[in-house]
Amino acid sequence: MGTSMWCYYLFWLRGDLVSPVVTVCSWSSVLKCKLRNIPNVVYFLFLCLSLQMIIQKNPFVQSGGQYRPPHCLARYKSAILVAYSNQEKYLHHLLYYIHPFLQRQQLSYRIYLIQQVGNGTFNRAKLLNVGVREALKDEDWDCLLLHDVDLVPENDYNLYVCDEYYPKHVASAMDKFQYNLPYKSFFGGVSALTPEHYMKMNGFPNTYWGDGGETDDIAARTRLSIVTITFVLLSNGNCSPFFRPASYHNTGKTWKDDGMNSLEFKLLSRTKHPLYTNITVDIGYVPPFS
Repeated sequence: MGTSMWCYYLFWLRGDLVSPVVTVCSWSSVLKCKLRNIPNVVYFLFLCLSLQMIIQKNPFVQSGGQYRPPHCLARYKSAILVAYSNQEKYLHHLLYYIHPFLQRQQLSYRIYLIQQVGNGTFNRAKLLNVGVREALKDEDWDCLLLHDVDLVPENDYNLYVCDEYYPKHVASAMDKFQYNLPYKSFFGGVSALTPEHYMKMNGFPNTYWGDGGETDDIAARTRLSIVTITFVLLSNGNCSPFFRPASYHNTGKTWKDDGMNSLEFKLLSRTKHPLYTNITVDIGYVPPFS
């Protein structure tokens, strides 16, 4: 069996053929695989992907959307955190691609969906703070991937692991921006931070309601607390979504007081689904203007 075929079938070995001696997963088998670009991403967006179909294609994914390589010990443990609000079509599209993508990278991972109760104004950053707090109760994760539901990675060389020293912007090239950053401080889409980095920057702001501003605040937090951000090489960091100018917020005065240390929410439910763990919370409402 050639190298490319070995890479492709690596995760479909029969359990009784896997050696009982557990070895550490090798990066070489991932990096030697032929680059797998996702074809016709926009076209697939309109396919009717049922959850049952996706479940059948991922027999090794455990309840709660958790996966561990069956043949070796994963080098990295990554939590995928998605702030979610009634976007079922995008969710199915993400799950269809992200599970095989992460398995080919031989990661130990789990996917979390964090939803706010009711029909109030969406607060992405606060929901991700909740997701981080809840995910860290389950596992000592090496990497936290803060992921938009309407993005999928376009090739396998975009590794969903953290940089040991700096936060990493994973979606540094998106097709809707012609694979360029819309502006220098943009840190949206998909970002990867270690739990230590996340806590050092006091997480994400809790005060941004609606669409806008929080990604620039987050980028400012990383620079204020950790100095710099690394970017995935543009040819590898391609993501497809299924122009906002920079929003200036007084982050320098607020980041130490607005974030994980001021997070308040009520956990309403935590449910393990076949492909993900759903966390539903009450995070309050937009405060009235003073």
